[in-house]
Amino acid sequence: MIVRIVKLTLQSDKTEDFLAFFAKHKKEITCFPGCLFLQGLHDINNNNIFFTYSHWKNEAALNAYRDSDFFQSIWPQAKLWFAEKPEAWSNTPL
Repeated sequence: MIVRIVKLTLQSDKTEDFLAFFAKHKKEITCFPGCLFLQGLHDINNNNIFFTYSHWKNEAALNAYRDSDFFQSIWPQAKLWFAEKPEAWSNTPL
């Protein structure tokens, strides 16, 4: 299993847009083959920082999602709202 954590720093006036976007697409992402879990997190000290926390069956499943037409159709919109480059970590449980 792969645990994927992505840190997203948003422009301050785009946080509501991001929250609506995440709510709209969360089910589609969790239904993607190999996605076992997805949760959005909000930093308690900075209103502009969000994280996605997801579990994937394996690295191949994560990469298939990232290469999918679906991801390629939604990522460009999300990127417009970023104040900084996203940071991502792929991990395995201990």
